[in-house]
Amino acid sequence: MSVIASVHGVLGAHRYSQEEITGFFSKIVAPQGKENALIDRIHKATEVKYRSLVLSADGYDKLDNFGAANDAFIRIGLELGADAILSALETAGLSAKDVDFVMATSVTGVATPSLEARLVPIVGFRPDIKRVPIFGLGCVAGAAGIARLHDYLLGHPDDVAVLLSVELCSLTLQSDDVSMANIVSSGLFGDGAAAVVMVGKQRAERMGITGPRVIASRSRMYPDTEDTMGWDIGSSGFRIVLSASLSSLVEKYLGDDVDGFLHEQGLEISDIAQWVCHTGGPKVLQAIEKSLELHEGQLAVSWNSLAESGNLSSASVLHVLRDVLERRGVDKPEPGTPGLLMAMGPGFCSELVLLEW
Repeated sequence: MSVIASVHGVLGAHRYSQEEITGFFSKIVAPQGKENALIDRIHKATEVKYRSLVLSADGYDKLDNFGAANDAFIRIGLELGADAILSALETAGLSAKDVDFVMATSVTGVATPSLEARLVPIVGFRPDIKRVPIFGLGCVAGAAGIARLHDYLLGHPDDVAVLLSVELCSLTLQSDDVSMANIVSSGLFGDGAAAVVMVGKQRAERMGITGPRVIASRSRMYPDTEDTMGWDIGSSGFRIVLSASLSSLVEKYLGDDVDGFLHEQGLEISDIAQWVCHTGGPKVLQAIEKSLELHEGQLAVSWNSLAESGNLSSASVLHVLRDVLERRGVDKPEPGTPGLLMAMGPGFCSELVLLEW
């Protein structure tokens, strides 16, 4: 057992309505203006109402190459990452010096030294902190990160571990690219970061730290799906790969995966009191509801997060978890009741994490 002591999420500083973003992103994606009607229709179909971006509306025209975008990722990512970590630690009643292990994930920029290494002097981590930076897991990394912190804490039950997700998706926007994947991406993804503080069983008991307990996790790779989502990386940076078959794969596999995982834990789908799902988009959320036979409202927190922030890649499921913990649009689960946190990402893959309140 490990305990989720706190979760803190932050967003980009510049908040716009979806209509405003459609207006200025359209000029970047399709400067000739011939696809404006299509872009408007696709953006509306995402069911995103607002997004918070790390640059102002006129800032994206200045990103004329991958280097400029990545420089912005490092600079702003460190600011958001420090905010998320320090706020999460304060909520948990811990300090940066208490942290023994930090894992940082992103798929929207690269840095060497990695973000968590650069954050050591900024947030005040100890010089002997153990670090694991992760690149490539994409949207699944929020759930997978919690699962891997849990694995670590099983062997280090008196330790404190932190997961940091920084995803500045708008910096990957491709100019003069009217591919359907780029149009969908320009209407769906937002910018944000999140930090999760977890503690091992002995530390939780010794300090009286409470929160949802991680009971078990399950990773799943799906065959012949490598081209479903990811990046084509070139001179212009990260060009998104996003297949229309994504929701079909969710419908095909997720129900059996969840059912089998829960059965091994002596549970049924109907036993789950709280669902914490990555906000992959309306078709993905609908596919989750269909494959698990969930009734209306069981994914309400995820739907609301999608509308208010868009898809934040790996940070999305952590923002949803934060909302559940802060009882935003949801009743607090009863003590001892199970919850399931899940996300999907490049591979194509999924990660399931069983929680107990």
